Amino acid sequence: MPIFAVKTTARQERTVADMIATKDFAEIHAVLAPDSLTSYVMVEADDDGILSRVLDEIPHARGLVESGGMVGTSSMAEVEHFLSPTPDVEGIAEGDIVELIAGPFKGEKARVQRIDETKDQVTVELYEATVPIPVTVRGDQIRVLDSEER
Repeated sequence: MPIFAVKTTARQERTVADMIATKDFAEIHAVLAPDSLTSYVMVEADDDGILSRVLDEIPHARGLVESGGMVGTSSMAEVEHFLSPTPDVEGIAEGDIVELIAGPFKGEKARVQRIDETKDQVTVELYEATVPIPVTVRGDQIRVLDSEER
């Protein structure tokens, strides 16, 4: 089944994907609007003809991506990496200097002590605490400032 790339207005990807998904056409099988792909939505459909007709009715949809005058398609292998989420602790190593960006310690700097990839959590030790107390936070609540590996 071919996968078509639909060009959209920037920051309207989710809106376009939702509108395509609500259309009741058996020829359209799946719609994907990955956060990491700006101005594009991926649509699995039987052919580009029905998809073109649907896109004519949808605001912010600019049309199908073409290459050399022909509508380009993608394979499942080319879009597979959009389907599996990356863990929030990816790219964080023990010893890294981080800033807490959420929670009660927001704005505090800390050093990473331990990483639990299965739970997507990081244990850090706050810099300016008089007594070193380990604090465990989710991986999406920190931002790496300085890494010892780099």
